[in-house]
Amino acid sequence: MNRPHIMLVAAASVAVANIAIAAPTAPGNKLEASNPFARESSLPFNYPAWDKIRNEHFAPAYAEGMRQQAAEMEAIANNKAAPTFDNTIVAMEKSGRLLNRVSGAFGTLSGSYTNDTLIALGKEMAPKLSQHGDAIRLNDKLFKRIETLYNKRASLKLDAESTYLLERYYDDFVRAGAKLSAADKAKLKDFNSQLAALQTQFAQNVLKESNASALVVDSRAELAGMSDKAIDAAAVEAKKRGLDGKFVIPVVNTTQQASLAVLTNRTTREKLLAASMARGSRGGEFDNRDVVLKIVKLRAERAQLLGHPNFASYHLEDQTAQTTTAVNSLLAELAKPAVNNARKEAAEIQKMIDAEKGGFQAAAHDWAFYSDKVRAQRYAFDAGQLRPYFELNRVLIDGVFFAATKEYGITFKERKDLPGYNEDVRMFDVFDVDGKQLAIFTFDPYARSNKRGGAWANAWVAQSSLLGTKPVIANNLNIPKPAAGEPTLLTYDEVRTTFHEFGHALHGMFSDVKYPRFSGSRVPRDYVEFPSQVNEMWMAWPEVLANYAKHYETGAPMPKELLDKVQASQQFNEGFRTTEYLAAALLDQAWHQLTPQQIPTDVLAFEAEALKKAGVDFALVPPRYRTTYFSHTFAGGYSAGYYGYLWAEKLDADTVNWFKENGGLTRKNGDHFRKTLLSRGGTLDAMQMYRNFRGKDAVIQPLLERRGLTGN
Repeated sequence: MNRPHIMLVAAASVAVANIAIAAPTAPGNKLEASNPFARESSLPFNYPAWDKIRNEHFAPAYAEGMRQQAAEMEAIANNKAAPTFDNTIVAMEKSGRLLNRVSGAFGTLSGSYTNDTLIALGKEMAPKLSQHGDAIRLNDKLFKRIETLYNKRASLKLDAESTYLLERYYDDFVRAGAKLSAADKAKLKDFNSQLAALQTQFAQNVLKESNASALVVDSRAELAGMSDKAIDAAAVEAKKRGLDGKFVIPVVNTTQQASLAVLTNRTTREKLLAASMARGSRGGEFDNRDVVLKIVKLRAERAQLLGHPNFASYHLEDQTAQTTTAVNSLLAELAKPAVNNARKEAAEIQKMIDAEKGGFQAAAHDWAFYSDKVRAQRYAFDAGQLRPYFELNRVLIDGVFFAATKEYGITFKERKDLPGYNEDVRMFDVFDVDGKQLAIFTFDPYARSNKRGGAWANAWVAQSSLLGTKPVIANNLNIPKPAAGEPTLLTYDEVRTTFHEFGHALHGMFSDVKYPRFSGSRVPRDYVEFPSQVNEMWMAWPEVLANYAKHYETGAPMPKELLDKVQASQQFNEGFRTTEYLAAALLDQAWHQLTPQQIPTDVLAFEAEALKKAGVDFALVPPRYRTTYFSHTFAGGYSAGYYGYLWAEKLDADTVNWFKENGGLTRKNGDHFRKTLLSRGGTLDAMQMYRNFRGKDAVIQPLLERRGLTGN
């Protein structure tokens, strides 16, 4: 089945890596009273006052927020009293409330509703925030207090969560360079500052290039195969861009584009995929090739400074995988059978082309179009037949929320009184089993030209009993918005993504931890996708599907024969999907397992050689992301970590088996999953947490069976 590759973003994070920042505002606030960041939001659960926040509020709030946290950290470091857990670790956990507010809001708008002013400010702030973080993590006095406590932790009589927090702080500071010499710390600060600026530049280039790379055509005939409504929308998009009389298909962040599955004009398909794959590598102001080389070199140099042979080694040490050997082994084990499956699928596609007397060899831009034809022939249905049964509101309310109520007993009530940064954002109060409000959930489903691609979850407010904060969790999707008055009908993959992202939301909403450092999804990157992938199982669970998969016009349930065909085709095209994902994951590792001396000069040549070396250089299946628009690894939090989706899927597939073995969608199962795993955040070793839930380690066989990789 198709596994979405979705970026999780913690909007509350700033350059101070792994330092949770939330506490009452420090005294001496120099912000003007009219600035909405000057005080806590008065809205429920500290929900952001989007109706009051303006571009001009961010810069002064950032400056004051950094000043306040710097002062708080200096006070901790210079405290004349002997270090205690409360006056050092807890005090750090409580620092920087203002910086948390502004960075959370800025991160949300930068991803979901940006503008030129915010883009410029983001570029300006990235190195400043990096320097601010370095000033904290590389503060000798502060680290000595942490180290003193760490060395005598066994005698401090702390509870398990507090002990683990102390250990994580110590590790965080050491990994950030706290033990380096003064000269090396200066080098590290320079590396960090440059990387912050370059990663921001990469992300902004990707966004701008995606808008610039939209396919422009002159006639409706060139868009044959698309629905009349979709072609009309392309005309409207063209008009917005000052191209009256033409038609525009925007390019989304992945290599493959949805329209490739329906466009009958092969030349148009070829142009669309070419535009997608050329992003960031064709010269001009958005070209990311030089940016990539600088990022990779700096990361490698930084890793060596910190005692590791390469960046991947440095990153993985703090993940559940731990070593490059473990990651390389997993990816290599799956590469050959995945490509073998893809080649078999390609042969079926070629047969279909030959049967139609197409007279050409299949190419990458033909795959989606002809694989749908093969599916239709083999299973007597095409993916388009499903969309009338997947209306967005029904999927959300009668599918996603329904499953959560059945599994966990939580309920939802939409509210219209809270402000949104855009009219498309919806807000829901979430109530626990006892009727008390648990969280606020927000849902932003539609694509926009000023919204980055993909889908993600983030915490506007993170849960913490130490601070008395309750969660406000957001989901973002990128579903094309239909014309006014038209229903939003989803593809099967978009339905899956909706369930997936809500899995992240559950992780945040069910968080029941003391310290903000451990709240919700603040877990290792290669573990964070696991709970969200598990939540995907409910989309096709018979009881859930029957509740939401109803025709948007008639209300008729999806016919059983259509559902049976969907279920029968679950492994269809899995060779393609696994191969395109593996190609991207292998590229991520190839770039980040280089030493500084091994950095190439030609990005595309290195990419081609890396794919060939890994055995995934199959032209019909390009990587899900090519290097120059691979935001996960060069701008997001998945650098040397894109393998994590597959790593987490091993746990997911094993967990799905557990649910099935124990009766499926029941409160008993949900309560166990919530108690042992979803509520625990990052309060203990991730794999121990999994064993506490499952009773044993995960096995890989369910994953291999799911992806059709047995017997290859």
